[in-house]
Amino acid sequence: MPSPQLNPAEKARRSALEPLRHRAFRALAAGRAISLIGNGVAPMALAFAVLDLTHSVSYLGLVVGSRSLFNVLFLLFGGVLADRLPRHLVLVGSGLLSAATQATVAVLVLTHDATIPLLMVLSAANGLFAALALPASSALVPQTVPAELRQSANALNRMGANAAQILGTSIGGILVAAVGPGWGLAVDASSFALSTLCFLRVRIPVDGRAGARPERTGLISELRDGWTEFIARTWVWVIVVAFGFLNAALAGAVQILGPTIAVRSFGSAGWGLVLASETAGMVAGGVLALRLRARHLLLIGAACVGAEVLLPLGLAFQVPLSALAVAGFVAGLCIEQFGVAWETSLQQEIPAEKLARVYSYDMVGSFVAIPLAQVATGPLAQALAGVIAVATGAMLAVRDVRRLQVRRGGADAGAAELNAVSSLA
Repeated sequence: MPSPQLNPAEKARRSALEPLRHRAFRALAAGRAISLIGNGVAPMALAFAVLDLTHSVSYLGLVVGSRSLFNVLFLLFGGVLADRLPRHLVLVGSGLLSAATQATVAVLVLTHDATIPLLMVLSAANGLFAALALPASSALVPQTVPAELRQSANALNRMGANAAQILGTSIGGILVAAVGPGWGLAVDASSFALSTLCFLRVRIPVDGRAGARPERTGLISELRDGWTEFIARTWVWVIVVAFGFLNAALAGAVQILGPTIAVRSFGSAGWGLVLASETAGMVAGGVLALRLRARHLLLIGAACVGAEVLLPLGLAFQVPLSALAVAGFVAGLCIEQFGVAWETSLQQEIPAEKLARVYSYDMVGSFVAIPLAQVATGPLAQALAGVIAVATGAMLAVRDVRRLQVRRGGADAGAAELNAVSSLA
């Protein structure tokens, strides 16, 4: 009996969800989502734990800053490690170490033995272990699905991450209010432990493992090799530099300027609504990215970044709260188009054995200016919007950004290796 004919809508739906047929991808996406639920709980729990202990915003800044500093410092090392070793095992090791540090913090808070120096040390350790996981997590995605499914896999992976953050933040608020911050930190530790069980189920064929290289060189040599790959393509380093400025402007607008204006006008609950709208827009953006099949995906993504000016401009001109919420939703939807386009383009164009190091340079360049912006931002939302607009224009000015095409059907050199993953589904 011939198989039933599917209508176009049904075919598109099946194509969008095709990555979920691959066991390795399901395990990776589930592990990442579980750990991000815990990470959504942790910031609120840690903040209230420190404030309960010291009643000082300055001490809270020291604890949070310790994590951020060590996270940035060790990202490049994390990229080298993820290119040397099986990436799923890097995630397992990072998850176990993160679970141990967060469990220790939870015990110290619950037993009232926590001190600021101890919390700073443990927070720094947690930032270090997270730095080991970030490049590995991003670089592992293309190893879990055939090449033609990268875009859908990236969209599904990011949708799961955004939904997990929403859920984690909600759980964090309930836990802190109901049972205290110590138990919130315990939930974070448990999420890391559970995620490692998922990462252990990520099975990659030996031939498709990026870490299988006969030669092993020193750390500096491998960093230099990754840097050479990073700067070899103009579109890569220009976008990373642009996002260094863009992320700094967004951090200033969202983390400093927005709450400051909210206190004087529509209140913290209103600002929470704006941020929730932006995250909801990111989830909706993931749904759109699943359906989008454009050849010039990176061009569309870079152009969509321009929508990020909406929130700073809305704050600058003091538009109504409802308009700010709409601006947040549109900005979230648009930035997700860039996120999927960027992930897909990197995974297509960068050799698999160097991908994690390129990701690590991307992350360092994109995050390094955020602390400076957090300190320096004043009520100059128009200037922040201008930075975003200039950064978007700089990306679109690069010819390779405008001309880079997504290759469909696994036409790249690594397709044969990646298609072997289907045997594990």
